Amino acid sequence: MQEYVDAIAPERRPLFDRVSGLILEAFPETSPTLSYGMPTYRVGERRLHVGARQHGISIYGWGKDRDGGFTTRHPELVSGRGTIRLRSKDAAGITDDQLRGLVRAALEA
Repeated sequence: MQEYVDAIAPERRPLFDRVSGLILEAFPETSPTLSYGMPTYRVGERRLHVGARQHGISIYGWGKDRDGGFTTRHPELVSGRGTIRLRSKDAAGITDDQLRGLVRAALEA
């Protein structure tokens, strides 16, 4: 897992660290593991995958009914079914509370 994080490009690392930190803040009992080649946060049966990509990060694993209203507020960030593509420039306009809402809705039982 640490090798994955260390390999994230420096320009994307702050965004990855921000999202990962919010997940760990909301669910301190989880510890990320690698699944599908990317960091995966598991709470019970729920999983949220956060992958560093060329554009920034992608968030996978949330259900349409479990996004805390995030995709309604930011439909331009949805890329395909169950994928949020978040670039650093987009993230600047998104509050931590909005991201926390997504994380909580995706991972709470």
